[in-house]
Amino acid sequence: MNTEFQSAPSLRPEPDASGVEAAASESDALLKDLAEQKDLHLRLAADFENFKRRSRQESETRAAAQKESFIVELLPVIDNLERALASGASRDATQFHRGVEMTLKQLQQLLRRHGVESEEIVGQPFDPHRQEALSQGHDPAQPDHAILEVVQRGYRKGAAVVRPAKVVVNDLTAARPHRHGH
Repeated sequence: MNTEFQSAPSLRPEPDASGVEAAASESDALLKDLAEQKDLHLRLAADFENFKRRSRQESETRAAAQKESFIVELLPVIDNLERALASGASRDATQFHRGVEMTLKQLQQLLRRHGVESEEIVGQPFDPHRQEALSQGHDPAQPDHAILEVVQRGYRKGAAVVRPAKVVVNDLTAARPHRHGH
């Protein structure tokens, strides 16, 4: 007996040619979109790196120009000091002292123009964020922890401390009698 087997019809539907084309078309569109996004990302990253490099270069150029400008402003002060020293031997001490005072004032004005200032702090409360205590003194006429003497002047630019003042601070605790017991 010759039996022919016929294959049973497939339970899966045959893929529709238009469905395959649609999936391929959608896949191509997604790949194209992904490539465009990747390209955009790479361009933005390159632009950002260029921006950082340009900003760094501009900042360095600006800082160098500011330093050069400050140095140019400082040179006349140095000239005055050199003139004072050169003529110091031939002048009397009062004139020499006056010349040095004028040069110091010129330096202080230059610093102020650049926003760097010092302040008179004798008698003010000690501030460990703005001053450095070198030693302690004892003056009952001044409040405890007041600055009695400035050993080295401090400078600030705005609120930022450029150099803390080195000071002698009043300590009245040493004069208080110590109590034992009670």
